[in-house]
Amino acid sequence: MTQEQPELGPVGYRIILENELVRVWQVMLGPGETQALHHHEHPYLVIAVEGAINLVETVDGQLRDAPEPTGSVVFRPAGDTHTLTNVGETRYVARIVELKTQ
Repeated sequence: MTQEQPELGPVGYRIILENELVRVWQVMLGPGETQALHHHEHPYLVIAVEGAINLVETVDGQLRDAPEPTGSVVFRPAGDTHTLTNVGETRYVARIVELKTQ
């Protein structure tokens, strides 16, 4: 018996730039909103344009606090599959810069 793979959404809600080296996504979540389960195929940077208090839930159910103050930049390695929920009281806007490997 094989386990079904969950349906995955996109990394962000729209791509704002893409070339052979990078893909840049726009992410926007209002208070209480959750981004669909998605997979990060590439290493990436998260640049918080409007910061918020976020919660990451991995595909296997692990919870991780992810506060992202306005102006912060975080590097994350490839391979994570998770949702992102804005558990704060302010809108969250970020750019995800995927670093395509060659």
